[in-house]
Amino acid sequence: MLKHFKITAAALLFSMACFAQVKEYGQLSVKGTQLVDQNGKHIMLRGMSYGWSSFWPRFYNAKTVKWLKDDWNVNIVRAAAGIEVGSAGQTYKENPEFVKKCITNVVDGAIKNNIYVIIDWHSHNVNLEEAKAFFDEMSKKYGKYPNVIYEVFNEPDEETWPQVKAYAEEVIKVIRKNDPDNVILVGCPHWDQDINLPAADPIKGETNLMYTVHFYAATHKQYLRDRTDEAIKAGLPVFISECAGMEATGDGPLDPTEWQNWIDWMEARGLSWITWSVSDKDETCSVLYPTASSNGKWKDSDLKESGKRTREYLRKLNGKQ
Repeated sequence: MLKHFKITAAALLFSMACFAQVKEYGQLSVKGTQLVDQNGKHIMLRGMSYGWSSFWPRFYNAKTVKWLKDDWNVNIVRAAAGIEVGSAGQTYKENPEFVKKCITNVVDGAIKNNIYVIIDWHSHNVNLEEAKAFFDEMSKKYGKYPNVIYEVFNEPDEETWPQVKAYAEEVIKVIRKNDPDNVILVGCPHWDQDINLPAADPIKGETNLMYTVHFYAATHKQYLRDRTDEAIKAGLPVFISECAGMEATGDGPLDPTEWQNWIDWMEARGLSWITWSVSDKDETCSVLYPTASSNGKWKDSDLKESGKRTREYLRKLNGKQ
């Protein structure tokens, strides 16, 4: 039992109505700073990100999507397309068909299981032509499905906001030719920390855009929450597309107190959030041990502490809906 919050039996007796399911909530859009459903009602999405497809493709299948929905109570998953970094022959730059197959496995699984899914271009660098080709194909294939959200740039590192903005505008144009209305997520410099920059100079002339903030609770503290609050006050719609409870390296000890502070802050502001990651690397942020099946049905002994805590948060908080 986690000491940072209590979960009652009633909270765990959720029904199908507890999920922010696509058949019920339908086409998402952005209204002001909020993510809203087909009726204009505010909605929160909470779920899990897969680790890089180029490192952990074994989890990229519909069975894990179903398990995350049924057992972890997620209402969204994030498929992280490994672009430059990964095992030999498994990155997008080396083998785009391999990566696209991983992504479509998860997206098809999410559609089948009636939950939302982020198609994430998981890169730290500008790869404009490759990204345009990828999102052209993905938006042609999935643009008719309200399940899909596009994340066009995972974590810019050294790029300036003008560089990221110009890149995003080009990719957004490609997506919008095929898909006029699904939500698009845009990253910001310094690993999605400098949310103040797009707040001061947002993309114009486009609708249904949100901007991403990433946090790792043992590293990122109140200053990043304050910075994000200021961006929201300035009118910027924010989506927490990657977060977890350890250091920004993805390793080191969890900081349960600061993690809880982040959870409370996101819940108070109604921000959607995704935890990193479904993977089995020897690091704190990989929620699984190597004993975990490739197809879900994970036992408690397969879950690291980060996995157990994330599962408890998701089962509790998504059970409210």
